[in-house]
Order: sequence, then structure tokens, then C-alpha cells
Amino acid sequence: MDIYDSSQHPQSYQAGDVVYVMYRNPHTYNVANIQEAAVVNDPDHPGQLALFLYETYYPLDSDIAIYHSEAEAEQAYATYFGSAE
Repeated sequence: MDIYDSSQHPQSYQAGDVVYVMYRNPHTYNVANIQEAAVVNDPDHPGQLALFLYETYYPLDSDIAIYHSEAEAEQAYATYFGSAE
């Protein structure tokens, strides 16, 4: 997950938000998917937020491409990878 939508900032999210991220398959680096994720309170770092994706907590930081809507994520995906179809 290494494409960042620079118009979004971690401070603009709240626990309970549903967001969409571009997730790269760790076993096949050239494969990326759009996945729904939840913004949650980080259980390991009180007072901080995290993304909950695939039963795992990820830091909510600028290394992750985060979008407020699936449409925004699909548009960015098309820009970086071409059509998803």
C-alpha cells in the first residue's frame, strides 16, 4: 500500500469511518485491489487511529492510499493502473 492521495490527511478521519484503500498483494507485487477498511482506535497505541483490514491493524499514515469513497478509489486506481475491468 504505497500510493497516497495527498489531499487526504490522517487527521481528517474518525474512528468508525469506512474508507477504501489500494492494497497490494504482498505475494504478487504487481497486483493491487481496492478494499474496504475501517478506521478504528489503535489498540496498540492509545489515542491514535489505525486501519483495520484483513483482520490486521495498519498505521493510518501517509504511506497508504486512503479514499473516502469507492468511486474515488476506483478513479485513482484507473489513473495508476488502468481500467479495473
